[in-house]
Amino acid sequence: MSRVSVLALVAVLMGALPVIRATQAHANEQPVHEFAIVMVDPPTPALPAGQSPQKLGEETPLWRPQLLGAQSTIIGQHLFPLHSPYSSNLSLRTDGDTQTTKTFGAYFGVALAKNLQAYLDFEMFKGAAINNATGLGGLTNGDVVREGANDLGKGPYVARKYLRYALPLGDDRQEVGRAQDQVSGTEASSRLEFKIGTMAVVDDFDRNRYANSPRTQFQNWSLMNNAAWDFDADTRGFTNGVMVGYIQPYWALRLGVYQMPSEANGQDLDAPLSKARGENLELTLQPGSHETVVRLLAYRNIARMGIYRDAISRGIAQGIPPDIVADDRDGRKKYGFGINLEQPLADDGESGLLARLGWNDGKTETFAFTEVDRTVTLGAQVAGNHWGRAADRLGVAFVVNGLSADHRDYLAAGGQGFLIGDGALNYGTERILEAYYRMQLGKYVRLSPDVQYIQNPGYNRDRGPAGVVGLRLHFEY
Repeated sequence: MSRVSVLALVAVLMGALPVIRATQAHANEQPVHEFAIVMVDPPTPALPAGQSPQKLGEETPLWRPQLLGAQSTIIGQHLFPLHSPYSSNLSLRTDGDTQTTKTFGAYFGVALAKNLQAYLDFEMFKGAAINNATGLGGLTNGDVVREGANDLGKGPYVARKYLRYALPLGDDRQEVGRAQDQVSGTEASSRLEFKIGTMAVVDDFDRNRYANSPRTQFQNWSLMNNAAWDFDADTRGFTNGVMVGYIQPYWALRLGVYQMPSEANGQDLDAPLSKARGENLELTLQPGSHETVVRLLAYRNIARMGIYRDAISRGIAQGIPPDIVADDRDGRKKYGFGINLEQPLADDGESGLLARLGWNDGKTETFAFTEVDRTVTLGAQVAGNHWGRAADRLGVAFVVNGLSADHRDYLAAGGQGFLIGDGALNYGTERILEAYYRMQLGKYVRLSPDVQYIQNPGYNRDRGPAGVVGLRLHFEY
């Protein structure tokens, strides 16, 4: 590729960084349906030996765009019939459902200078989730792209386009291998890190070694991230913003400010940042490479949101079910906290325990992620070398999701969010048990059967329990 064409590519990439842009319109994807598989993980700091054509630590030539990775994930899921004396259009189907989702991705990067890179990712989604990705706080397929407020298309779209700059703060350097959104080379162990552009907030916050990617690990939404963290994102899961990180060998502090959607579960992003934004702050403590990792997260959203208690009062005055969208006003605030733990036990950390704890104020409308105000997660991953299959993984986890008093009163009065609302509510915490087994088939293919059991789906004791079985096929380069 000539230097002129490379410069043109970089110019297009940099010109596409709409960090303070008012809106972002992508043609999107939808929910989940049948048999499927899981997608590729978000950025990984280093690639395991033998999985990169470049040697670990070999510097990527400047101004040479590279294909850093590609993936395809197919997930098929079946919901068994369940008990329900009443339901609405957002309730899990009582007669069951079978759906399949398919995702495809190609991930590119270029080193512009020694410590400056640009990244450009393309993805595409096909299919639909069981129950059109509604009816649960902990939805069963994390690889689904919701329909959202707009009927998003099924064609390819730009998922990420951003610049990353790492300012060294010392001479000690570490090697990193080629991976999605990571060019190979070396980087300073102590550094200031800057990212600006279109990205996923979860690429940098609330990471967990054992529960972070529905394409290779647990599939339930409550396990891929802290479910009580209503993180800033459009319907597809991306947003525009800035992240600044102060990175040290044994700890890190990250701050991110991003655009919020202009409406709940919406694709368009609000602007300017002075009007609407999501603010995320996370402290990571990691004493050693195989020691306990603790992540402490705090967030605040400012957006055009409704307040549950005000919506209830208006509904009573008008003699109709409350409508949270009708109460939307600019400048409303929502805040919350999260604790995220990794505890490596054996097998170079590939066998270990995980835990998450999450809470938000529960007063304002759920806006971007999922309808959960409190969550507790416990789980484990076991490496397959204990039974002669070193590349295989077994995962088991249990989640308890809950709602604030205001949120549950809103649903009990007949209100609906963008994911749940049965028309009435006999409240109970939503309890989810998930187990998967991931088989490595050759170098690039993984096959994963998955089982999920859910008590009180949609926080309603009058409905369920719900059982879901699935199969995931994942191809990754």
